[in-house]
Amino acid sequence: MDKQKPKYAKLVEGADGLSLGISIVVAILIGVGVGMLLKNSFGYSWLLWLGVFWGVGGAVLNVYKAYKKQLKEYEEFKDENRYKKYIDDDDED
Repeated sequence: MDKQKPKYAKLVEGADGLSLGISIVVAILIGVGVGMLLKNSFGYSWLLWLGVFWGVGGAVLNVYKAYKKQLKEYEEFKDENRYKKYIDDDDED
């Protein structure tokens, strides 16, 4: 049986890449929102910056998770015959 990709596979792959960009923005916005809430609740202006740093940290974590996921997917290519030539060329260096 020939494995065929679903009809909308390209759309899903594109949305997955787009979701990383959206998740970065959303993580930073949530961090800023939490920082503003803390600042308004407690009256310390540095709590806003704490929220910003939390948001940026969340965005970096999202990028790292996407990187690890992509790296895992590329590891599958190493076993395919059509890519073995390129892997063997890298080993000779």
